[in-house]
Amino acid sequence: MSERVPMTPRGHALLKEELQRLRAEDRPQVVRQIEEARAHGDLSENAEYHAAKERQGHIEARIAHIEDRLARAQVIDGSGQSTERVSFGATVQLADAESGEEVRYTIVGEDEADLAQGQISVTSPVARALMGKELDSSVRVRVPKGWRELEILEISFEAPG
Repeated sequence: MSERVPMTPRGHALLKEELQRLRAEDRPQVVRQIEEARAHGDLSENAEYHAAKERQGHIEARIAHIEDRLARAQVIDGSGQSTERVSFGATVQLADAESGEEVRYTIVGEDEADLAQGQISVTSPVARALMGKELDSSVRVRVPKGWRELEILEISFEAPG
């Protein structure tokens, strides 16, 4: 059996919605585009046909990827979990020991990570360093800009985004 894929209930729902949209809207639309392009004649020099076929390949690959992720999904609902230790689904308020800058991250599955929204993947270096750590403890983690020491100021479980 393949490895389970952790995700929040929200992330699971978003993947299901995307899969539904791809199957019900995008796939039929690209089939129509291919049919229209074929009607224009010579396929060897038909850029519209080749672009539509390429888009069809991307859609089918995305559908297969999402179906795989959903089949292996391990939906983890963080509500009601202890706020004493960092675990999947936790929202963590951190302070950089050197600069004092504070950041807030929610630890989510790979498919739902969005740094701009403060959602980091459970597989990211920061999340891996934080997992299992207690409130008021510090972690040292290597990030693209070098090493950072982060202090855990708060652990909560709230809906991301």
